[in-house]
Amino acid sequence: MKFLGIVLCGALLAIHAKSAQAVCGYESCHATKSNMVNIHLVPHSHDDVGWLKTVDQYYYGHKNNIQHAGVQYIIDTVISELIKDPARRFIQVETSFFAKWWDEQSETVRAIVKKLVNEGRLQFTNGAWSMNDEAAVNYQSVIDQFTVGLKFLDDTFGVCGRPRVGWQIDPFGHSREQASLYAQMGYDGEFFSRMDHNDKGRRMNDLALEMVWDASESLGDVKLFTGLLYTFYWDTPGFCFDVHCSDDPIIDGDSYDNNVKSRVDDFIAYAAKVAEKFRTNHIMIPMGGDFQYEDAEVNFKNMDKLIKYINERQASGSKYNIFYSTPGCYLNSVHKSVQSYPNKTLDFFPYGSDTNSFWTGYYTSRPTQKRFEREGNHILQVAKQLSAFAELSSPQQKEDLEYLRQIMGVMQHHDAITGTEKQAVSDDYDRLLYDAIVGGVNTARDALRKLTNLPNGEFECCLQLNISECAFTKDSADNVVVTLYNPLAHTTSQYVRVPVKNENYQVTDEKGRVVASELVPVPWQVLALEFRNNDTQHELVFKASVNKIASYYISKVDKQQSTTKVLSNKPANAEEHSLKDNAETHDDEETVVQTSLIKLVINNKTGLLKRVEMNGVSENIDQSYGIYRTYDSGAYVFRQYNQGDFVIQEDGVEFTVYDGALVKEVHQQFNEFISQVIRIYENKNFVEFEWLVGPIPVEEDFGTEVVTVFSSEISSSGVFYTDSNGREMIRREKDKREDFDPELSVQPTSGNYYPITSRIALQDSNKRIALLNDRSQGGSSMKDGQLELMLHRRLVRDDGYGVGEALNELKYGQPMVARGKVYLILNDADESTSVEREAEKEFHLPLWKFFSKNSGSSSSASKSVPSFEDFPQSVHLLTLEPFNDDEVLLRVENFKDHIEGNVVSFNIRPIFDYLNGLEIRETTLDGNLPLSDLKRFKFHAEGSGALSTEAEYYTSAHKPLSAIETQDASEFAVTLYPMQIRTFIIKIQ
Repeated sequence: MKFLGIVLCGALLAIHAKSAQAVCGYESCHATKSNMVNIHLVPHSHDDVGWLKTVDQYYYGHKNNIQHAGVQYIIDTVISELIKDPARRFIQVETSFFAKWWDEQSETVRAIVKKLVNEGRLQFTNGAWSMNDEAAVNYQSVIDQFTVGLKFLDDTFGVCGRPRVGWQIDPFGHSREQASLYAQMGYDGEFFSRMDHNDKGRRMNDLALEMVWDASESLGDVKLFTGLLYTFYWDTPGFCFDVHCSDDPIIDGDSYDNNVKSRVDDFIAYAAKVAEKFRTNHIMIPMGGDFQYEDAEVNFKNMDKLIKYINERQASGSKYNIFYSTPGCYLNSVHKSVQSYPNKTLDFFPYGSDTNSFWTGYYTSRPTQKRFEREGNHILQVAKQLSAFAELSSPQQKEDLEYLRQIMGVMQHHDAITGTEKQAVSDDYDRLLYDAIVGGVNTARDALRKLTNLPNGEFECCLQLNISECAFTKDSADNVVVTLYNPLAHTTSQYVRVPVKNENYQVTDEKGRVVASELVPVPWQVLALEFRNNDTQHELVFKASVNKIASYYISKVDKQQSTTKVLSNKPANAEEHSLKDNAETHDDEETVVQTSLIKLVINNKTGLLKRVEMNGVSENIDQSYGIYRTYDSGAYVFRQYNQGDFVIQEDGVEFTVYDGALVKEVHQQFNEFISQVIRIYENKNFVEFEWLVGPIPVEEDFGTEVVTVFSSEISSSGVFYTDSNGREMIRREKDKREDFDPELSVQPTSGNYYPITSRIALQDSNKRIALLNDRSQGGSSMKDGQLELMLHRRLVRDDGYGVGEALNELKYGQPMVARGKVYLILNDADESTSVEREAEKEFHLPLWKFFSKNSGSSSSASKSVPSFEDFPQSVHLLTLEPFNDDEVLLRVENFKDHIEGNVVSFNIRPIFDYLNGLEIRETTLDGNLPLSDLKRFKFHAEGSGALSTEAEYYTSAHKPLSAIETQDASEFAVTLYPMQIRTFIIKIQ
């Protein structure tokens, strides 16, 4: 490498030189001047973990004809340049790329890099495995990927490697929950660069680009300083000193082209404009952009000159002081300046870059990829818990689990889970995630062989159950064992569906007791999928109750299997209701389908849902599908072509009712590319809508975006509620924003769309309706009493924001078909929404199914699995995983908010003892910083009382738990306030 030949010897001498002890963090920041405008120049490179090229193509610099980018060379040359001058600084953001580079380095190079880190010259910022999206991610996956990234930095560099600042400069809108998570991880602040153009304009005028974000309605101390970059994360306009750019370099010396004066004049003029918009005498100017610094000498040589000649003017009265800095050093200076800032309470969705461009399409883009990511998170939680219970320790087991953690970190990237990457990159994400899931399944299998009485069980998984296909049961389900794992803390009762042939089966539990079961036909629209293996055309349905692990045994029997009664309805010809005697009907206009808890009424003339009765509430609810015709929508942006151009299916829907004892199903065909199953289960308090959309037809010039619409008579007055990354709900009001008036005349629909990660709801004084989904989607309430979710998109052109190709996915040579689920809960408005919270957890982390052949149980005693039934009902087992060879990480969460829930207390000594714990310590949310060491910046919000004269800090709001095995059980008591998460590291024998 270049720098090894130039400065290696000097660097090695410097490492071993007897000098003052190196300092990192805020102590390593350059001195500032109180009587000047301090310009914090921040060198950085924004390196997407996949976008136009795959992760590996970006790292190795492959396929530069698509985009010139090679991350390994960026890090190489940056290290080379940092060694040359101790004044220089650089921030590294994406830990995944750095970890890959680090693994390839010699011990000599590693020693040099550690010196740079220990002196604060190379600072890690953000620190997560990737720079995650903030709209389509679930909070559990965000926490996990920060844990992975920060653990690598802590293991490699110790305290000097820990970031103190969030750096979310490229995501397309920002969530309140992300800010909350930063605060809970002990971060001092965060910066980003995208904000609605109207919001930014107002904030520029009001000196409000920096604010105090009150990031939780339930958690009191979760407030975070948040700043918006003045322009964007790219270099100062006209001052891009990179090989990718063509701006003029700084030409000094005795040259005809000497431009020092003009270059310095221009930069100071720009700095003056920036300084006018901020409240302190400190401004931050980023120097970098996408994949810049591949030849870092060019960048640093010009920045050196810029710094030199700007500061030389101080001798003649200039008030500008410029130096290399980092976001952390800038924030430290701002904190010391003791200023007050406006308060922010909601979020920054939707992001509108102009009046015709609301970035709300990516909430739904690539719906199958979004669902696949959820499957990855699901098996990750299962594999982590099982690994901890079974004490798996082989190198392969640990490697498989870590790889799954890392790939799930990649999938949170703001061009992965968003669906805003090129198709070839999307295919590569699928490949990576599939390989990682297989490794996770193998890990779970090894654990289950120790934890069950099936030491030789196959414990195979079926990853195509979404289309009712399972290779393990396609030939026969006779003598099959279905082992179910429950990743939740509390016992759950759920219905299990297994694809089978049309044969007679009996299901028994582990004690040999017969469990009620029945056969239901797979919808013909699913059977018609060209890529589906059609050996199994039915599903065996039975109800399972599982604490942590339970096995159910399927065998063929001679007696006739319980099946469903059938009612077929073709609205075009009412005389064809030949099977209606097998289902309850009120009259020829309605078909009633009901369980002991829920009653559905279908309008026979339209074929649509008409009314729902549940939880003592009856409401007219019409559910159908709509189509937006879009001209220049793209992967990022949703643009409706004509505001009156929206078609909704209002009648002519064919349906068939399958009326079983356990499950009732209404199979509906809306048109040639939309069908669904409405499903209600006995003793289950939700209505399930399983939709199948595609292939979506398109016109030559127009794309098609498909939504499902639920219309009720609830008087919602334009108000609805959406979740923030699966945590707290945020109040929305149609056509309104918290801080500014949006321009919605061009795109009124898109401008009212919000990310729905897990739930959207509306209510009036009497009734409340909520929809829960199985993946991220865009959604809104465009009319009172109405909720809509966008399910699938097929487009014909790019939206002009960089991806460079239309979102027109193909699978198996055909346009993409997507299938998924939406769940409806209707309740009294006065009732707590906690039923939605509990359902949310069950839908996000349902029972995971493992399949084995029943070869007879082993007499060998299996290792016990702990019960978490002592946890209060509102406590969620958020994380249980191996952390180090002798440590386990435990996270517990009170998932109810301050309105729904209460303060709860319980004891974790039983799980500590089960794990053979020696000692336990409490940490920040990410698991890498002792909570006792928490000390993060506190900023003053306007209107919150008198301004302090000195800088203030937050410390832990409670005494961190710390105990050893010999202490009394009372020392292991845990109290959780609503929405609080507490994280512990248990050292084990």
